[in-house]
Order: sequence, then C-alpha cells, then structure tokens
Amino acid sequence: MSLQEDIAISAQRLLALAGREPPRLAVLLGSGWGGFEALLGPAQALRYEALPAFPRLAVGGHSGRLVLGRCGARRLWLLCGRKHAYEDGDAAAMAGAIRTLAAAGVQALVQTSAVGSLDPALRPGGLLLVADHINWPQRSPLVGQAGDGRFVDMRDAYCPRLRAQALAAAPSLHSGTLAWVLGPQFETPAEIRMLQLLGAQAVGMSVVPETLLARHAGLRVLALSLATNMGCGMEEAALSHAHTLAAAQAAGQQAAATLAAVIAALELP
Repeated sequence: MSLQEDIAISAQRLLALAGREPPRLAVLLGSGWGGFEALLGPAQALRYEALPAFPRLAVGGHSGRLVLGRCGARRLWLLCGRKHAYEDGDAAAMAGAIRTLAAAGVQALVQTSAVGSLDPALRPGGLLLVADHINWPQRSPLVGQAGDGRFVDMRDAYCPRLRAQALAAAPSLHSGTLAWVLGPQFETPAEIRMLQLLGAQAVGMSVVPETLLARHAGLRVLALSLATNMGCGMEEAALSHAHTLAAAQAAGQQAAATLAAVIAALELP
C-alpha cells in the first residue's frame, strides 16, 4: 500500500479508539520523558506495529506505543518514542505518524527530547523551551513533496502563543535555539564551539525533522528539551548514550511534572 493509504488506515484506527471527541493535542516523548505516561489518567494503548503509517523503533528509551490518555482535564495522544534520521538516513522517518495525527484531528504537537547544553546557564537537568532551531545538516523531510505547500514558512515554527503559555506555567524554563545534528556520533569540541558561535543554546539529534513535518501538516508545535549533559569539551565528562539515558532518568520525574503543568496551561482553539 502507499503511505497515503497507510495514513488513512492508521487515522481510522485512532478515531475508532478515541470515539466521539478525538484529542486535539499530541505529545511526542523523547529519551528520559517516559515518566510522563505514569501521570496520565485511565489510558488505552496501541503498539506502533498496529498502525501501518507508524515507524518501527530500535533505540533504547523509545517503547513504540501510542497511548490515548488524559492529563488533568485534557485528552491527548501520547507517542512513546520516535524514529531518528540517524537510524537509516531518512529525515522523514516520522512522516506517516505525524500526518496520521493531523488526519485524526490533532491541531498541536508537543515534542520532548534529550539534548546537550551549549549554554553554561542550562545545566544538566534543566529544561529548554525551544524558540527556534538550526537545521545544521540541511536535510528536510519535505524533499520529494509536490505543490506549493512544501514551501513552509518557518518564521514561527515553534508557536509563540503556546510558548508564552508554557512560560507562564513554568517560569523556570530556559528559552533558546536548538541545533539539530544528524548523529549518531556525538559532536566534537570544535563542532560545539561552532554551534555556540551560531547562537544555539542546545544540540540534539531530533525535534527539527518532526517540526518540519508538523508545520507542513498544519500543526502548531511546542518543544521542550531536557539537558542531559554539557556539550563535548565544555566539561571533562565522557559522553555516551548510556550516560544520556541515566542523566535523563535522574531528572525525568521533575521534567514530567513540568510537562504536565505546561499541558494543563495550553489553550487550543
């Protein structure tokens, strides 16, 4: 089947599960954010394998489940994990999932991720509210799309209104620019210095491709990133994926609580 047929089938399954009032908000969990699921009210879940437009995941900390739950008074879709471009070089790995959400009536996507901090003021355990991004690899998941819709205006890629609501709910959030790198290797000290010169406050291997896909699909985007380490060369600690997961787990409970407070404060039309 084509991707469009897979999206149609996947959206039908989401709508069948959601009933009369499908959620207008979706949350995409990255590494270290799994504790948020425990804060949801009664929930139902589907494996990504049950949704033909969704990817198959193979990275630690990403369980590959789609959960229909409630955070306070708000119903939402919770995506437990993403497929990264570094896995097979495909920047559009999450295209089917995000377009399925749009087809099922979602209006806004809240993304979370783990990042390395480039700003001495953003220490491990701190949270960055993404205000803008740098697509350093200059790869786009929109390559191959037809029509004028592919020329997406990225001036307000991260919705200013949602960001203001998030800051009002969680004033301790840092705000800044996220640099996307392809990975999977970590950056060199020289690359970290370069990204700092370009004005980035954090660096990560996700969020940006999904933001491009979401904006192309007409979704508003909000993104929170958990700093798990300082950039290479800023401190003496060696970097590894195990270190990232351990640091994220240590800060995960507070991050999940902040995410819940932000979600409760969001106003959707």
